[in-house]
Amino acid sequence: MITWGISANSHDAALAVFTDEGLEFASHSERFSGIKNDAHLNRGIIDYAKQWGEPDEVIWYERPLVKTCRQLYAGQGFRFRENNISQYLQRYGIRTPIRYTDHHLAHAAAGYYTSRFTEACCVVIDSIGEFKTLSTWMAKGTEIKETFSQSYPHSVGLWYSAITQRIGLKPQEDEYILMGMAAYGDPNRLYADIKNDFFGNGKALINFKRNLHRGCLDWRPELNSMQDLFDIAAATQKIYEEVLDDILRHAKANTTSNNLVLMGGCALNCSANHIAYKHFGNVWIMPNPGDSGSAIGCVLAHKKEHMPMGHVFTGYNIEGEYPVEETIKELAQTGICGVASGRAEFGPRAFGNRSLLADPRGNDIKDRVNVIKQRQQFRPFAPVVLREYAEDNFDGYTNSFMQFTSICKHPDRYPAICHADGTSRVQTVGPNGSGIRRLLEAWYEHTGCPMLLNTSLNIKGKPIVNDLTDAKNFATMYNIKVCS
Repeated sequence: MITWGISANSHDAALAVFTDEGLEFASHSERFSGIKNDAHLNRGIIDYAKQWGEPDEVIWYERPLVKTCRQLYAGQGFRFRENNISQYLQRYGIRTPIRYTDHHLAHAAAGYYTSRFTEACCVVIDSIGEFKTLSTWMAKGTEIKETFSQSYPHSVGLWYSAITQRIGLKPQEDEYILMGMAAYGDPNRLYADIKNDFFGNGKALINFKRNLHRGCLDWRPELNSMQDLFDIAAATQKIYEEVLDDILRHAKANTTSNNLVLMGGCALNCSANHIAYKHFGNVWIMPNPGDSGSAIGCVLAHKKEHMPMGHVFTGYNIEGEYPVEETIKELAQTGICGVASGRAEFGPRAFGNRSLLADPRGNDIKDRVNVIKQRQQFRPFAPVVLREYAEDNFDGYTNSFMQFTSICKHPDRYPAICHADGTSRVQTVGPNGSGIRRLLEAWYEHTGCPMLLNTSLNIKGKPIVNDLTDAKNFATMYNIKVCS
């Protein structure tokens, strides 16, 4: 039995392939089309998925009829034809039976069934599903049951995206840049203004005075200097952390579990995720908690099978040995090197197989890498570190998937991976025999440094490198050696 899970026709499309053996493949559509956050499927990803055979069934990540009703309610018109998924899939030659999953259930299932928990409280926070914008679930054994939900238009995710647009960034894409900008701002200067102008009282757990689905470009247009934008970002991040604290306090008060699964696009806010440990003893955030991860979640919601996720290397495969020696040589000579090897990562972050790596000790490295990636100079970079040396160098929560920020204990030694607020978004690598582990071991033996700067192998506004052609083009266009 071959089952395809699909999240598409909205933003950041993805496709997952399951056989009777389990998950075989999962990737973002953008990696095959070259279009950042591509909303739609394409022939490349479909043809690649078919190497496991033609699908016997497709499971879709949301319920299109309910979504159509919400769009009508929201004043977006009657969009049933646009949401006719059978016709949509037929454009790509997919004519198999289709089953559907509630949007928030797909999120919860993606998190719970990929965790190692046998019972947990699941919290989903995103912009919007069909109607839901926030939900909590109790999972036990193979069952997941909803315990609370909040509906459109009261949405934490829509508010955060609206502010992202207000400060000149792209909503549904650049929220992580707002998070990075917050370190340069005063979180208190505009805190009261944002709270008073956007948040109110009402029946919802988190209430908003206006529908942020329409954005808030009209809010305080006089605040337009770079420092104003930094201060807006800082206040927004501070308020989001308070809101997350309130949501998790509510969730904890209504569960007996000490295990938390945190999902939805808001779970990518690594600066805030440490708050989860304030309320729960054990926390799991699927490495791809947004809508694209629901390509896996919608299938697991139907299968109700546990599939603990130890890695995210489920995408396109570049065959061959991981280029340890070649990469070390280039890092020693120039300080920067790309790697494109093995199966690509599923999710917004690279963990060593499609990475741009650099020596974290150089004072100029951060600026050099930002120039290569064509990003704003204030943007931070993350370290990948041998797990046994993480505690020596970082104070706070760390894990394998860069989901938390912690304080860098030695910013003078590693200036390239330390943000303006002294934090780092740490990826740890245990003794798992992976390519990035062997590279770090060789780097440590060569230099005495247990970490590297690790960022995705792409430039701003472009998808992460997928295949060898992409890797060669990247090397040629940006004059950076990419080892494969």
